[in-house]
Amino acid sequence: MEKVFKGRAFKFGDDINTDEIIPARYLNTSDPKELAKHVMEDADPEFPQKVREGDIIVAGKNFGCGSSREHAPIAIKAAGVSAVIAKSFARIFYRNAINIGLPIFESPEAVEGIEEGDIVEIDPSTGVIKNVTKGTEFKANPISEDIRQIMQAGGLMEYAKKKLGL
Repeated sequence: MEKVFKGRAFKFGDDINTDEIIPARYLNTSDPKELAKHVMEDADPEFPQKVREGDIIVAGKNFGCGSSREHAPIAIKAAGVSAVIAKSFARIFYRNAINIGLPIFESPEAVEGIEEGDIVEIDPSTGVIKNVTKGTEFKANPISEDIRQIMQAGGLMEYAKKKLGL
């Protein structure tokens, strides 16, 4: 995961809950490709058609609040979103994102300094977030080596299998 993430920003507000990330009516499947077709549609009905590989979600505080469904970060990752930047994350979403290998970064300053459509670049090893469009730079905590290994493996389950030699 030493690569830099670069993509177009999609901006969302505070308290985006897991029902807005992936509505409950689609939880009759756990197929990531099927979930990706409906990601964020209750927050922005056109998002599933607009998002492209590498794009970045930028959101306010308490992103991923609500139920503990693991489907939420899975749907985001399957849609091609490379990372999520938020002012803060709901605790269970934060853990689920790490478990499935979705890079997430907390940076209130970056959220304030990034607009919808800006091109954003994130270096996960340093935590530097650049708004390429505006030429500004922000700081988030870098992803720790342990979490980078989980993400490089594709998530916690794959990491555990690798460590156990399975």
